[in-house]
Amino acid sequence: MSFILKPVDIVESITPEDFKKNYLKTKRPLVIRGLTKDWPAREKWTTEYLKEIGGDLEVPLYDNSKADPSKPINAATAHMKFGDYLDLIKREPTELRIFFFNLFKKVPSLINDVKIPKDLMGGFIESMPAMFFGGSNSVTFLHYDIDLPHIFHTHFGGRKHIVLFDNKWKDRLYCLPNATYALEDYDVANPDFKKFPALNGVEGYEVFLEHGDTLFMPTGMWHWMKYLDGSFSLSLRAWDQSITRKVASVWSLFTHGAIDSLIKMTFKEKYAHWREKRAVKIAESALAKGKP
Repeated sequence: MSFILKPVDIVESITPEDFKKNYLKTKRPLVIRGLTKDWPAREKWTTEYLKEIGGDLEVPLYDNSKADPSKPINAATAHMKFGDYLDLIKREPTELRIFFFNLFKKVPSLINDVKIPKDLMGGFIESMPAMFFGGSNSVTFLHYDIDLPHIFHTHFGGRKHIVLFDNKWKDRLYCLPNATYALEDYDVANPDFKKFPALNGVEGYEVFLEHGDTLFMPTGMWHWMKYLDGSFSLSLRAWDQSITRKVASVWSLFTHGAIDSLIKMTFKEKYAHWREKRAVKIAESALAKGKP
């Protein structure tokens, strides 16, 4: 019993025509190893450099613990000076990570170190480059992005283990109702298939990113990530060009953001327990019907 994971395609470079035909339109992930070869960031962005430009900033930190139903999603576990945190992840293993950090707002010139791949596709949200940092042992829980963007995720300074699933598997992944994340009671790297039988046979992708690698994740793709070394990533986000996908993005933000937050604040633990039970029922029903 297991997930059925296949490797993500890896290329050194790709033409816009090939990318659009075989990956963007088909919504398949891809690693482009040479996308960053002419980015200043590839050599310039060391932890020492980042400490120089933003070491005194205070940053929120998150860990691997299950979300507290009485708190908003992505509530911080602790706070620390950015420079001290960078020292920590290079010095020793830690679960602590930084989530969706827009350092570019504090240091606008940082964007000059990046070349947005507009030749491959349009729609990039240039005001929202996001950085993610983690110590070895830190994990990003299984989810898909609430606003349904395409993502170019570039890794720096170490290795990262990533598992991906197409959105069609959301029921079998025990997706929580009104949410874009899965039940957090199973370990994606080593799931208990007896306890969570709907996971058995779910198809996905697996990839290990190294310094300078860029992973293209299509809109709505589920992703789980584990930092194997203290390191960091940059995500460039782009809207899908179809009107239907843009409408779906707005609807997702409304239902999975505003409405879910309101219900969660009102009913707290009772709501959390209900949707965990509901996620199990939906997953078991999908499995019984043989549906992805």
